[in-house]
Amino acid sequence: MKGLLSRLTFGALLSGILISANAQAEDAGKAQRIVAIGGSVTEIIYALGEQERLIARDQTSTYPPEAQDLPDVGYIRRLSPEGLLSANPDLVIAMEGYGPPEAKSVIAAAGIPIAEIPEGYDGAAILEKIRATAAALGMPEKGEELAAEVQGDLQAAQKAAKAAGGPSRILFILALQDGRIMAAGTDSHADGIIRMAGAENALAGFSGYKQVTDEAIITAQPDVVLMMDRGGGDHDGTEEALFALPAIMATPAGKNRRLIRMDGLYLLGFGPRTADAIRDLNEQLAGLDSPVGSN
Repeated sequence: MKGLLSRLTFGALLSGILISANAQAEDAGKAQRIVAIGGSVTEIIYALGEQERLIARDQTSTYPPEAQDLPDVGYIRRLSPEGLLSANPDLVIAMEGYGPPEAKSVIAAAGIPIAEIPEGYDGAAILEKIRATAAALGMPEKGEELAAEVQGDLQAAQKAAKAAGGPSRILFILALQDGRIMAAGTDSHADGIIRMAGAENALAGFSGYKQVTDEAIITAQPDVVLMMDRGGGDHDGTEEALFALPAIMATPAGKNRRLIRMDGLYLLGFGPRTADAIRDLNEQLAGLDSPVGSN
């Protein structure tokens, strides 16, 4: 009798959990005024075909181009809570790490449902982003379909990357200003995409992004410098400024003037277009058999 009661109790608990999960998905599906925070989140919403429910986005949400027609509520880590609240959303879907904390508190205090999407730097993380975003939209089936499609594309791109040749040690420079280099170590978007492209991050002695010394650059001996193409500006550094640095010129990348620039969201977004970014990066790496300039 006790065993039967236990089974009945467990069954009732499980049913309650399933009903609660279904109710949450149904509520999410009813949300029609959604603010997307994070470029990859916005891309996923468009890829799922749910863009008609978007009413605003953050500054990193630049793709697809039509997303830029939506009202801008600020940079992902410097959001304007007033601007977001004035849009009167019934759901916010935000990439992990959005903020600042004060803005998060204001949004939460307003009672607006917030779905925070986990970040990550590999293929599994991309699939989790897709599923989490789809679940937040109340569209889990669509999420599984898109995840399966993206997974197959990623596997094909990475298989091709492993079979291709080209320079293998890459120095990713996040910013170059006044001769100071901010570069990528492990546990970073840049490290993740470099590895997925079948190459090696030349700087693996630290985590995240940090300013590095000339000695560290020379010791790393990168074959290629990789940077984001953000339309120029002092924070990006020009090609001439880069190759005028003695530390860079003491490396194979500098001696052969090997520099690749790619759109930041495309390269580091870890969203539905990442397989294409892997292919593009790998093709450019494989083509660096002779000295080149900026790509």
